[in-house]
Amino acid sequence: MRRSIFALLFLACSSIAIVSLHSQVAPAGIQRVLDVRVGGFGSVFQPDYAGEGIAQTSPNRLYGAGAFLDARFTRWIQPEAETRWLRFNEYLGIDENTYSFGERLPIVENWHRFTPYGKLLVGVGDGSFLTGSCFVLTYGGGVDIRLSHRFNLRAFDFEYQQWHVTPTLWPYGGSVGVSYRVF
Repeated sequence: MRRSIFALLFLACSSIAIVSLHSQVAPAGIQRVLDVRVGGFGSVFQPDYAGEGIAQTSPNRLYGAGAFLDARFTRWIQPEAETRWLRFNEYLGIDENTYSFGERLPIVENWHRFTPYGKLLVGVGDGSFLTGSCFVLTYGGGVDIRLSHRFNLRAFDFEYQQWHVTPTLWPYGGSVGVSYRVF
């Protein structure tokens, strides 16, 4: 009697486990792998250059536009490419442009339509005060808000850049934009 109760209990638990495993595998099997978004944004930056070869905080801000491309292959592999042209509110003819590529890591994915993230980008920067271009490291983060199935609002994107010139420049600023899911 004891053996048959134990066997029946074991069979019931095994059946529940098998049904549970099956229900967990199906969504993973049909979940999409590639998610590509393209977007644009407006930026305001403190250029950390006062003109005449002086690297210091300036009272003037640079404004501009930019574009980005985000690809999501997995939770941990999410490359981002970004360009920014800061051409408005120039003073002494100073402007800054960056072209960067790197990794974007979500801190939490889709938490009540919000996706906070951090990013590390490498690239090149040029400006009217340089004779060529220079290496730029970009540290940043922000929050994306899902508006619909296709559109996201990049509610706030903050970046702190390190321009490898002499003397080293540390511009920083924020951006707001919209992205569209292509795939």
